[in-house]
Amino acid sequence: MFITYILQQKKAPNRNSLEGVLRPLRAGNQRPTTAEWARVSFPFNVYAAALIGGAVVSLFSLPGWRTWCVRTGLVDDPGRRKIHHQPVPLAGGLAVFTGLLVPLAMSALLLALHPFPITEAAAMAHGFERRGGQLGVVLGGALGMVLLGWLDDKYELPPAVKFGGQVLVALGVAFAGIRITLFVPSLVFSMAVTVLWIVTVTNAFNFMDNMNGLCAGLGAIGSFFFAVKAAVAGQYLVTATGLLTFGALLGFLPSNFPRASVFLGDAGSHLVGFLLSVLAILPHFYSKDHPVALAVLNPLLILAVVLGDMAWVVVLRWRLGKPVYVGDNNHLSHRLVRRGLSQTRAVLVIWLLATLTGTLAFL
Repeated sequence: MFITYILQQKKAPNRNSLEGVLRPLRAGNQRPTTAEWARVSFPFNVYAAALIGGAVVSLFSLPGWRTWCVRTGLVDDPGRRKIHHQPVPLAGGLAVFTGLLVPLAMSALLLALHPFPITEAAAMAHGFERRGGQLGVVLGGALGMVLLGWLDDKYELPPAVKFGGQVLVALGVAFAGIRITLFVPSLVFSMAVTVLWIVTVTNAFNFMDNMNGLCAGLGAIGSFFFAVKAAVAGQYLVTATGLLTFGALLGFLPSNFPRASVFLGDAGSHLVGFLLSVLAILPHFYSKDHPVALAVLNPLLILAVVLGDMAWVVVLRWRLGKPVYVGDNNHLSHRLVRRGLSQTRAVLVIWLLATLTGTLAFL
Protein backbone atom coordinates (compact mmCIF):
# COMPACT_ATOMS: atom_id res chain seq x y z
CA MET A 1 0.00 0.00 0.00
CA PHE A 2 2.82 2.38 0.82
CA ILE A 3 4.74 1.98 -2.48
CA THR A 4 2.98 1.67 -5.86
CA TYR A 5 4.11 1.09 -9.42
CA ILE A 6 4.85 4.15 -11.52
CA LEU A 7 4.64 3.87 -15.29
CA GLN A 8 7.94 4.46 -17.07
CA GLN A 9 7.93 7.12 -19.77
CA LYS A 10 9.43 6.26 -23.16
CA LYS A 11 9.85 9.86 -24.22
CA ALA A 12 12.88 11.97 -23.29
CA PRO A 13 12.80 12.58 -19.54
CA ASN A 14 12.28 15.99 -18.04
CA ARG A 15 15.39 17.22 -16.21
CA ASN A 16 13.34 17.54 -12.99
CA SER A 17 11.85 14.06 -13.27
CA LEU A 18 13.30 11.04 -11.51
CA GLU A 19 14.61 9.57 -14.75
CA GLY A 20 15.98 12.95 -15.81
CA VAL A 21 18.19 13.00 -12.73
CA LEU A 22 19.19 9.33 -12.74
CA ARG A 23 19.89 8.65 -16.42
CA PRO A 24 22.97 10.85 -16.90
CA LEU A 25 24.32 9.83 -13.49
CA ARG A 26 23.95 6.11 -14.23
CA ALA A 27 25.76 6.64 -17.52
CA GLY A 28 28.75 8.03 -15.63
CA ASN A 29 28.41 5.59 -12.72
CA GLN A 30 27.84 8.50 -10.31
CA ARG A 31 25.66 8.87 -7.24
CA PRO A 32 23.13 11.75 -7.20
CA THR A 33 23.82 14.63 -4.85
CA THR A 34 21.31 15.97 -2.34
CA ALA A 35 20.66 18.99 -4.58
CA GLU A 36 19.92 16.69 -7.53
CA TRP A 37 17.53 14.58 -5.49
CA ALA A 38 15.77 17.77 -4.38
CA ARG A 39 14.90 18.44 -8.04
CA VAL A 40 12.98 15.19 -8.30
CA SER A 41 9.21 15.51 -8.46
CA PHE A 42 8.40 12.34 -6.59
CA PRO A 43 5.25 10.58 -7.89
CA PHE A 44 2.01 11.68 -6.34
CA ASN A 45 0.60 8.16 -6.20
CA VAL A 46 3.29 7.13 -3.69
CA TYR A 47 2.07 9.89 -1.39
CA ALA A 48 -1.54 8.84 -1.96
CA ALA A 49 -0.65 5.24 -1.16
CA ALA A 50 0.96 6.32 2.13
CA LEU A 51 -2.11 8.30 3.14
CA ILE A 52 -4.62 5.63 2.10
CA GLY A 53 -2.53 2.79 3.53
CA GLY A 54 -2.33 4.41 6.95
CA ALA A 55 -6.05 5.19 6.97
CA VAL A 56 -7.16 1.73 5.86
CA VAL A 57 -4.95 -0.20 8.29
CA SER A 58 -5.88 2.07 11.20
CA LEU A 59 -9.60 1.85 10.39
CA PHE A 60 -9.75 -1.91 10.01
CA SER A 61 -7.43 -2.75 12.90
CA LEU A 62 -9.52 -0.69 15.32
CA PRO A 63 -12.31 -3.27 15.95
CA GLY A 64 -9.75 -5.89 16.91
CA TRP A 65 -7.96 -3.53 19.28
CA ARG A 66 -11.30 -2.42 20.74
CA THR A 67 -12.20 -6.04 21.54
CA TRP A 68 -8.78 -6.66 23.06
CA CYS A 69 -9.03 -3.57 25.26
CA VAL A 70 -12.45 -4.62 26.57
CA ARG A 71 -11.18 -8.12 27.37
CA THR A 72 -8.08 -6.87 29.16
CA GLY A 73 -9.83 -4.06 31.01
CA LEU A 74 -7.99 -1.28 29.17
CA VAL A 75 -10.91 1.13 29.32
CA ASP A 76 -11.63 4.64 30.57
CA ASP A 77 -14.19 4.41 33.34
CA PRO A 78 -16.75 7.16 33.99
CA GLY A 79 -15.80 9.68 36.65
CA ARG A 80 -15.29 13.30 37.60
CA ARG A 81 -14.63 15.69 34.69
CA LYS A 82 -15.82 12.98 32.26
CA ILE A 83 -18.91 13.07 30.09
CA HIS A 84 -19.27 9.39 29.24
CA HIS A 85 -21.37 7.07 31.40
CA GLN A 86 -20.02 3.72 30.21
CA PRO A 87 -16.45 2.38 30.07
CA VAL A 88 -14.80 3.34 26.75
CA PRO A 89 -11.97 1.22 25.27
CA LEU A 90 -8.60 2.99 25.01
CA ALA A 91 -7.82 1.44 21.64
CA GLY A 92 -7.08 4.52 19.52
CA GLY A 93 -3.35 4.74 20.06
CA LEU A 94 -2.86 1.05 19.30
CA ALA A 95 -4.82 1.36 16.04
CA VAL A 96 -2.92 4.47 14.96
CA PHE A 97 0.43 2.80 15.65
CA THR A 98 -0.69 -0.23 13.65
CA GLY A 99 -1.61 2.14 10.83
CA LEU A 100 1.99 3.33 10.82
CA LEU A 101 3.81 0.05 11.34
CA VAL A 102 2.07 -2.22 8.84
CA PRO A 103 2.43 0.00 5.74
CA LEU A 104 6.06 0.77 6.59
CA ALA A 105 6.83 -2.93 7.07
CA MET A 106 5.18 -3.75 3.75
CA SER A 107 7.17 -0.99 2.06
CA ALA A 108 10.48 -2.32 3.37
CA LEU A 109 9.55 -5.86 2.33
CA LEU A 110 8.53 -4.86 -1.19
CA LEU A 111 11.68 -2.80 -1.62
CA ALA A 112 13.82 -5.75 -0.50
CA LEU A 113 12.11 -7.95 -3.12
CA HIS A 114 12.88 -5.39 -5.87
CA PRO A 115 9.48 -5.55 -7.61
CA PHE A 116 9.90 -2.05 -9.07
CA PRO A 117 11.60 -0.53 -12.12
CA ILE A 118 15.15 0.64 -11.47
CA THR A 119 14.22 4.31 -11.13
CA GLU A 120 11.63 3.79 -8.40
CA ALA A 121 13.78 1.25 -6.56
CA ALA A 122 16.73 3.63 -6.70
CA ALA A 123 14.66 6.48 -5.36
CA MET A 124 13.31 4.49 -2.44
CA ALA A 125 16.71 2.95 -1.73
CA HIS A 126 18.25 6.40 -1.67
CA GLY A 127 15.61 7.60 0.77
CA PHE A 128 16.04 4.64 3.08
CA GLU A 129 19.82 4.95 2.85
CA ARG A 130 19.73 8.59 3.95
CA ARG A 131 16.79 8.43 6.35
CA GLY A 132 16.19 4.73 6.99
CA GLY A 133 18.12 4.71 10.26
CA GLN A 134 16.27 7.79 11.45
CA LEU A 135 12.97 6.23 10.42
CA GLY A 136 13.80 3.18 12.50
CA VAL A 137 14.60 5.41 15.48
CA VAL A 138 11.30 7.24 15.03
CA LEU A 139 9.41 3.95 15.00
CA GLY A 140 11.31 2.79 18.09
CA GLY A 141 10.53 6.05 19.86
CA ALA A 142 6.89 5.78 18.82
CA LEU A 143 6.73 2.27 20.25
CA GLY A 144 8.35 3.52 23.46
CA MET A 145 5.77 6.28 23.81
CA VAL A 146 2.90 3.87 23.13
CA LEU A 147 4.18 1.47 25.79
CA LEU A 148 4.66 4.33 28.25
CA GLY A 149 1.15 5.60 27.59
CA TRP A 150 -0.27 2.08 27.80
CA LEU A 151 1.33 1.60 31.22
CA ASP A 152 -0.15 4.91 32.33
CA ASP A 153 -3.58 3.93 31.00
CA LYS A 154 -3.38 0.60 32.80
CA TYR A 155 -1.68 1.51 36.08
CA GLU A 156 -1.79 5.34 36.34
CA LEU A 157 1.94 5.93 36.58
CA PRO A 158 3.28 8.62 38.95
CA PRO A 159 3.95 11.87 37.06
CA ALA A 160 7.70 11.64 37.73
CA VAL A 161 7.88 8.15 36.23
CA LYS A 162 5.93 9.18 33.15
CA PHE A 163 8.06 12.29 32.69
CA GLY A 164 11.23 10.22 33.08
CA GLY A 165 10.04 7.81 30.39
CA GLN A 166 9.35 10.69 28.02
CA VAL A 167 12.85 12.08 28.60
CA LEU A 168 14.44 8.68 27.94
CA VAL A 169 12.63 8.32 24.62
CA ALA A 170 13.55 11.88 23.64
CA LEU A 171 17.20 11.26 24.55
CA GLY A 172 17.23 8.16 22.35
CA VAL A 173 15.97 10.21 19.41
CA ALA A 174 18.52 12.98 20.03
CA PHE A 175 21.44 10.52 20.39
CA ALA A 176 20.41 8.97 17.05
CA GLY A 177 21.05 12.26 15.29
CA ILE A 178 17.52 13.66 14.99
CA ARG A 179 18.25 17.00 16.58
CA ILE A 180 17.41 20.70 16.56
CA THR A 181 20.40 23.00 16.05
CA LEU A 182 19.01 26.57 15.87
CA PHE A 183 22.32 27.64 14.28
CA VAL A 184 24.21 26.99 17.54
CA PRO A 185 27.27 24.74 16.97
CA SER A 186 26.99 22.92 20.28
CA LEU A 187 26.08 19.26 20.67
CA VAL A 188 25.01 19.74 24.29
CA PHE A 189 22.74 22.65 23.35
CA SER A 190 21.27 20.71 20.45
CA MET A 191 20.58 17.66 22.62
CA ALA A 192 18.97 19.72 25.38
CA VAL A 193 16.73 21.69 23.01
CA THR A 194 15.68 18.53 21.20
CA VAL A 195 14.72 16.71 24.41
CA LEU A 196 12.87 19.79 25.66
CA TRP A 197 10.98 20.09 22.37
CA ILE A 198 9.93 16.43 22.18
CA VAL A 199 8.80 16.31 25.81
CA THR A 200 6.95 19.63 25.52
CA VAL A 201 5.05 18.74 22.35
CA THR A 202 4.25 15.26 23.64
CA ASN A 203 2.72 16.69 26.81
CA ALA A 204 0.97 19.47 24.89
CA PHE A 205 -0.96 16.89 22.87
CA ASN A 206 -1.55 14.84 26.00
CA PHE A 207 -3.10 17.94 27.61
CA MET A 208 -5.23 18.52 24.48
CA ASP A 209 -6.83 15.09 24.69
CA ASN A 210 -9.81 16.46 26.62
CA MET A 211 -12.68 16.30 24.09
CA ASN A 212 -13.75 13.86 21.41
CA GLY A 213 -11.63 14.22 18.31
CA LEU A 214 -9.60 17.17 19.55
CA CYS A 215 -6.14 15.63 19.96
CA ALA A 216 -6.41 13.34 16.92
CA GLY A 217 -7.79 16.11 14.73
CA LEU A 218 -5.04 18.54 15.69
CA GLY A 219 -2.48 15.80 15.08
CA ALA A 220 -3.95 15.15 11.64
CA ILE A 221 -3.86 18.85 10.75
CA GLY A 222 -0.28 19.23 11.97
CA SER A 223 1.02 16.11 10.22
CA PHE A 224 -0.58 17.22 6.95
CA PHE A 225 1.10 20.62 7.11
CA PHE A 226 4.48 19.09 7.93
CA ALA A 227 4.06 16.65 5.02
CA VAL A 228 3.31 19.49 2.61
CA LYS A 229 6.30 21.46 3.89
CA ALA A 230 8.57 18.46 3.31
CA ALA A 231 7.09 17.85 -0.15
CA VAL A 232 7.80 21.44 -1.19
CA ALA A 233 11.41 20.94 -0.11
CA GLY A 234 11.71 17.67 -2.07
CA GLN A 235 12.04 15.49 1.05
CA TYR A 236 9.80 12.70 -0.16
CA LEU A 237 10.42 10.12 2.57
CA VAL A 238 9.58 12.70 5.26
CA THR A 239 6.51 13.66 3.21
CA ALA A 240 5.37 10.06 2.99
CA THR A 241 5.87 9.60 6.75
CA GLY A 242 3.81 12.71 7.46
CA LEU A 243 1.03 11.55 5.13
CA LEU A 244 1.14 8.09 6.69
CA THR A 245 0.61 9.70 10.11
CA PHE A 246 -2.16 11.86 8.66
CA GLY A 247 -3.88 8.81 7.18
CA ALA A 248 -3.57 6.72 10.35
CA LEU A 249 -5.25 9.50 12.35
CA LEU A 250 -7.98 9.91 9.73
CA GLY A 251 -8.72 6.19 9.98
CA PHE A 252 -9.23 6.57 13.72
CA LEU A 253 -11.25 9.80 13.79
CA PRO A 254 -14.66 8.41 12.68
CA SER A 255 -14.70 6.30 15.84
CA ASN A 256 -13.79 9.26 18.04
CA PHE A 257 -15.68 12.23 16.60
CA PRO A 258 -18.29 13.55 17.10
CA ARG A 259 -19.30 10.58 19.26
CA ALA A 260 -16.61 8.36 20.67
CA SER A 261 -16.79 4.58 20.74
CA VAL A 262 -13.05 4.51 21.50
CA PHE A 263 -10.55 6.95 23.00
CA LEU A 264 -6.92 7.59 22.11
CA GLY A 265 -5.85 7.03 25.69
CA ASP A 266 -2.48 8.16 26.98
CA ALA A 267 -0.90 5.66 24.58
CA GLY A 268 -2.48 7.52 21.68
CA SER A 269 -1.91 11.08 22.88
CA HIS A 270 1.74 10.25 23.66
CA LEU A 271 2.11 8.73 20.20
CA VAL A 272 0.52 11.70 18.42
CA GLY A 273 2.56 14.24 20.35
CA PHE A 274 5.80 12.35 19.76
CA LEU A 275 5.17 11.96 16.03
CA LEU A 276 4.35 15.63 15.59
CA SER A 277 7.42 16.70 17.56
CA VAL A 278 9.63 14.57 15.31
CA LEU A 279 7.88 15.63 12.10
CA ALA A 280 8.74 19.18 13.13
CA ILE A 281 12.44 18.24 13.33
CA LEU A 282 12.90 16.03 10.26
CA PRO A 283 12.22 18.56 7.45
CA HIS A 284 15.04 20.95 6.58
CA PHE A 285 13.21 24.25 6.95
CA TYR A 286 16.51 26.07 6.49
CA SER A 287 19.01 24.99 3.84
CA LYS A 288 21.40 26.41 1.26
CA ASP A 289 18.59 26.22 -1.29
CA HIS A 290 16.16 27.98 1.10
CA PRO A 291 18.34 30.30 3.24
CA VAL A 292 15.50 31.90 5.20
CA ALA A 293 16.42 31.86 8.89
CA LEU A 294 12.87 32.62 10.04
CA ALA A 295 11.73 29.39 8.37
CA VAL A 296 12.73 27.56 11.55
CA LEU A 297 9.67 29.19 13.14
CA ASN A 298 7.36 27.20 10.86
CA PRO A 299 6.84 24.40 13.42
CA LEU A 300 5.73 26.98 15.99
CA LEU A 301 3.08 28.26 13.58
CA ILE A 302 1.87 24.78 12.67
CA LEU A 303 1.64 23.78 16.35
CA ALA A 304 0.65 27.23 17.67
CA VAL A 305 -2.76 26.21 19.01
CA VAL A 306 -1.49 23.16 20.87
CA LEU A 307 1.54 24.92 22.35
CA GLY A 308 -0.44 28.06 23.16
CA ASP A 309 -3.08 26.10 25.05
CA MET A 310 -0.42 24.26 27.04
CA ALA A 311 1.39 27.49 27.92
CA TRP A 312 -1.88 29.05 29.09
CA VAL A 313 -2.94 26.21 31.40
CA VAL A 314 0.57 25.69 32.81
CA VAL A 315 0.92 29.38 33.73
CA LEU A 316 -2.60 29.44 35.16
CA ARG A 317 -2.03 26.35 37.30
CA TRP A 318 1.29 27.75 38.51
CA ARG A 319 -0.34 31.05 39.50
CA LEU A 320 -3.09 29.17 41.33
CA GLY A 321 -0.53 27.10 43.19
CA LYS A 322 -1.65 23.82 41.59
CA PRO A 323 0.59 21.10 40.13
CA VAL A 324 0.98 21.70 36.40
CA TYR A 325 0.36 18.01 35.64
CA VAL A 326 -3.07 17.86 37.33
CA GLY A 327 -5.89 18.25 34.81
CA ASP A 328 -8.55 20.95 35.03
CA ASN A 329 -11.27 22.61 32.94
CA ASN A 330 -9.33 25.69 31.87
CA HIS A 331 -8.27 24.57 28.40
CA LEU A 332 -9.39 26.51 25.34
CA SER A 333 -11.93 23.80 24.54
CA HIS A 334 -13.52 24.08 27.98
CA ARG A 335 -13.64 27.87 27.77
CA LEU A 336 -15.40 27.72 24.39
CA VAL A 337 -18.00 25.38 25.85
CA ARG A 338 -18.54 27.76 28.76
CA ARG A 339 -19.10 30.48 26.15
CA GLY A 340 -22.08 28.52 24.87
CA LEU A 341 -20.65 26.29 22.15
CA SER A 342 -21.38 22.59 22.07
CA GLN A 343 -18.39 20.31 22.46
CA THR A 344 -18.54 19.38 18.78
CA ARG A 345 -18.54 23.01 17.69
CA ALA A 346 -15.78 23.87 20.13
CA VAL A 347 -13.59 21.17 18.60
CA LEU A 348 -14.41 22.37 15.08
CA VAL A 349 -13.49 25.95 16.01
CA ILE A 350 -10.12 24.80 17.39
CA TRP A 351 -9.48 22.71 14.28
CA LEU A 352 -10.21 25.77 12.15
CA LEU A 353 -7.89 27.91 14.26
CA ALA A 354 -5.11 25.34 13.90
CA THR A 355 -5.66 25.27 10.14
CA LEU A 356 -5.38 29.05 9.94
CA THR A 357 -2.18 29.25 12.00
CA GLY A 358 -0.67 26.37 10.05
CA THR A 359 -1.43 28.12 6.78
CA LEU A 360 0.65 31.08 7.98
CA ALA A 361 3.73 28.87 7.75
CA PHE A 362 3.39 28.94 3.95
CA LEU A 363 3.17 32.72 3.59
